[in-house]
This record gives sequence, C-alpha cells and structure tokens, in this order.
Amino acid sequence: MRIDTERLGLRRFEIGDAGLMLRVWNDPAFVRYVGDRGIRSLDDAEAALEAGILAMYRDVGFGPYRVAIRDNDEPIGICGLFKRDYLDDPDLGFGLLPEYCRSGYAYEASTAVLRDARDTLGLARVTAIVSPENSASIGLIDKLGLERVEAMRPPGEDREALLYAVDLNRWQRGGSV
Repeated sequence: MRIDTERLGLRRFEIGDAGLMLRVWNDPAFVRYVGDRGIRSLDDAEAALEAGILAMYRDVGFGPYRVAIRDNDEPIGICGLFKRDYLDDPDLGFGLLPEYCRSGYAYEASTAVLRDARDTLGLARVTAIVSPENSASIGLIDKLGLERVEAMRPPGEDREALLYAVDLNRWQRGGSV
C-alpha cells in the first residue's frame, strides 16, 4: 500500500523503520505534546512498532504511514490513522522530524491520508486528538477542515486533550482541501 503526493511517498511501516520511529518518539516536541513512550533503543522501537503499528494493520486493516521525501525516499516522519479503543472513529495522527516541520509536508501527507480514508477505506468520519498547548498541530487540524468537538481526558492520561472531527462526506463536497 503506497500513497504518492507531489513531494512525498507514504507507505506502510516495516520493522526496518524502527530507527525512524525511535527518532520520532524521542523528539522533544513529540515527548512534550504526545508523551514519553519510554522507548530508548532500537530494540525498544522494534518491539513497540510490532506491538503497535504493525499489529494495528493486522487487527483493523489500517494504520499510520511512514512518510518520506518522494525523490530520494528520505524518511521524515509518520502520518496516518490510528484506532483508539476509546474513540468510535479513527484518529488522524502525524509527527515529523524537526528539520522537516514548517514545510507544508504535514499538511500534504494529512490531506492524502484523509482522501485515502474517504476514497479507499470508505470512512465517513475521522477524528484528531491534540494537546491544547500544541498550537502548530491545532493550526494544521483547522486548515485540514476538522472542527473542534470537545475537551476530553483520554483514558490513562493525566492531561486534557482536544477532540476534533471531520465528516469526510461533507469534506468531499467542498471541505477545505
């Protein structure tokens, strides 16, 4: 499964992508806004990738994608859908390595993921969860056309998050992209 955009290539993760995820999971912005996963070694990252993303592909048929620069396949981050037990609809998530932020890549990748969710997976609604302090991600979520639903506290978390959602059928008929 691969999605190509003008500048990016998105594909399903493989165990060999553990190095990228180790960098993403330990990026200071990820730790600040998403949380510290306690993943400190390549072995930890491989185990987390297997138990998380790769298991999600097997269990629900979708998951996040490895995002890379299309011309040279340089991995730059993650973007895709997550299945959260406490949400009825899939959750859009993204995280780019710091040197690739503020380039429009997250918007480009997220738009491709939402189109795929609508056109390939046949999903009607997608959500996004974000820390109230993460103004950059909130700006991207707003630009994508998701609307704020409520403040919530995800199970097992000690801090509040904001829940956003988009009706992909309405988005298809003239959403923000």
